[in-house]
Amino acid sequence: MNVLMIGDITGAPGRNILNRELRNIQKREAIDFTIANAENAAGGSGVTKNVADELFDCNIDVLTSGDHIWKKKETAEYIAGEKRLLRPANYPASAPGCGYGVFKARNGEKIGVINLIGRVFMQAVDCPFAKAWACVDELKKETDNIFVDVHAEATSEKVALGWFLDGMVSCVFGTHTHIQTADERLLYKHTAYITDIGMTGPMDSVIGRKKEQILERFTTQMPVKFEMAEGDVHIHGAIVGIEPKTGHALLIRRFVF
Repeated sequence: MNVLMIGDITGAPGRNILNRELRNIQKREAIDFTIANAENAAGGSGVTKNVADELFDCNIDVLTSGDHIWKKKETAEYIAGEKRLLRPANYPASAPGCGYGVFKARNGEKIGVINLIGRVFMQAVDCPFAKAWACVDELKKETDNIFVDVHAEATSEKVALGWFLDGMVSCVFGTHTHIQTADERLLYKHTAYITDIGMTGPMDSVIGRKKEQILERFTTQMPVKFEMAEGDVHIHGAIVGIEPKTGHALLIRRFVF
């Protein structure tokens, strides 16, 4: 069974390329299930109902998120009733929505998905390690096929979570930095791992924003409005093949379109 993970969808350029290309990619790569991070899908920060519905219409099965999940006011109400849009599981239990769930792939197999957020260089939240363990315990009641999106800044934290969950889940993949890493591998106990799957959006940019504005901010330290870039749009992600009877990863490879 093949699962496609899509890196941070960034604004309209990221959504538009998925509208045009995702179904063909899924067919060509024999994809059974698709997970995408929608952290920046609405104007580069957050997600709305209309944007999420657009992405589901692209044939995406589950949307994960991160620290920008509450940037749009309407999201709290929408996520409370939409199980396919996840917020970080290690946010307080009182937060709307859920951070994990079980979903059905196109071949009928069950897939568990967990969304976590890191703590290093980010906001103070519950321990992602403890929460990951609790979520895995719940999901294991239904499936061994479990994918974990770790939305985090520090590579060390992501790597540590990979080793922590080795043998317990099918794949641990990182999001948030928008820069695809070249460290994809199978860990010792059959868990696929990659530190960051990258960005789906404009590469003629600084992580999706107009590079001229970012350069002005860095060189002058003055307030600058950051706007979405548009040029050289690509899809970044990774494809993992798993054995659905055991949840073991058989392969992982970076994906760039």
